[in-house]
Amino acid sequence: MEHRPLGRTGVSVSKLCLGAMMFGDWGNKDHDDSIRIIHRALDAGINFIDTADIYSGGESEEIVGKALAGGRRDEVVLATKAWGAMGEDPNSRGVSRRWIIREVENSLRRLGTDWIDLYQIHRYEPGVDIEETLGVLSDLVHQGKVRYIGSSVFPPSAIVEAQWAARDRGLQRYVCEQPPYSMLARGIEADVLPTCARYGIGVISWSPLSGGWLSGKWRKNADDLEPMSEARKRLADRYDLSMPVNERKLDAADALAQLAEEAGMPLIEMAIAFVIRHPAVTAAIIGPRTMEQLQSQLPAAEVHLPDDVLDRIDEIVAPGTNINPADGGWVSPFLEPAARRR
Repeated sequence: MEHRPLGRTGVSVSKLCLGAMMFGDWGNKDHDDSIRIIHRALDAGINFIDTADIYSGGESEEIVGKALAGGRRDEVVLATKAWGAMGEDPNSRGVSRRWIIREVENSLRRLGTDWIDLYQIHRYEPGVDIEETLGVLSDLVHQGKVRYIGSSVFPPSAIVEAQWAARDRGLQRYVCEQPPYSMLARGIEADVLPTCARYGIGVISWSPLSGGWLSGKWRKNADDLEPMSEARKRLADRYDLSMPVNERKLDAADALAQLAEEAGMPLIEMAIAFVIRHPAVTAAIIGPRTMEQLQSQLPAAEVHLPDDVLDRIDEIVAPGTNINPADGGWVSPFLEPAARRR
């Protein structure tokens, strides 16, 4: 599998990154089966694994730690994240120095490792001084507990602010950004991707299948359209087909599926190949729950989409747009009704 430089770090990572969100209570509850999936991904040439403390309340990190025990840790670029609530205590979350110092130790313990290759801030928190967060992350790098730091779902202005703050204060800088990106959610093409390219920031994009919409199962007039799971019910604004915006998304998913058939490839492969084709993207995060799903996604690493197929995709979903704004991953709190009051 092709490996690419992670920003300007000098580290090389596979262009497919194994996302571990579905290992544990949120998805595959069988630890042994999840470990087999991880080992199969490594055997296929993937050397990049991404998880987070919040995934299944830390269970995902524990599964990844088990999978890498016994000699496989050194061959993997291991990434995790912090920010989400890990308990009822209001300080058991966020990006403060107090919490990150505590939570990185918890992640190290769950992962069964002495260091984390890439430690990422899971979401932008505008109410916290960026120098507070970069300062503690820099300390962790100096202590050898973390090798590199990154951001996830940061708006372009925050990406730039973090780069400037790191430069002006002599702090470690974010070497990569992790945004959502798919054929149905192309908003980052307008600003995030050009910003990352300009600053030499790697991009590890998530949800290339757009939360299952590009799995091939979401088709118009399908008799077996899968019902919403409990997890998807909590994200009804992204899946509820009674909403006009999601009806438009279904139209686009159906048109893309027809295009994949004409191009002679599964929609899954076309969807992932589209993401890793963008010159600013370092790797696409695939998040299989089962071995079958992993096997269906691995071949995408060898697919090259010709220009005529890319042009057809552009006709179905315009570049730089999200059909459903909810797929953008982050909504500015300054657009909330209370923030708009004069």
